[in-house]
Amino acid sequence: MYERLGGEETISTVVGHFCERVLADEQVAHFFEDVDMHHQRAHQTLFLSAVADGPVEYDGKDMRAAHAHLEIDPADFDVIARHLSATLESFDVPEDDREAVLEAVASYGDAIVIVAD
Repeated sequence: MYERLGGEETISTVVGHFCERVLADEQVAHFFEDVDMHHQRAHQTLFLSAVADGPVEYDGKDMRAAHAHLEIDPADFDVIARHLSATLESFDVPEDDREAVLEAVASYGDAIVIVAD
């Protein structure tokens, strides 16, 4: 899938557009207020490359540890996923590949989303 998505250069471009969408969304933009977006884009490019079975190894923090302080709820996670889907669609990524990427990202939901007691 990594090659079908266009490899590192295209994935990096996709991530840049994805970040622009997220930062323009008032519901979720606050999660990135104090974030070095250059670093974040590079990090997300590695992550997306890894979930697309690219020749990279994602070596970021444990997902739960990296996101615990953010208190991301299910609605926030869904908004982010919709932005990713829309971005992939805008780059003409075929539906099967979009769904595969979104399923891979969704598999981290339990580690990212905080469910209120």
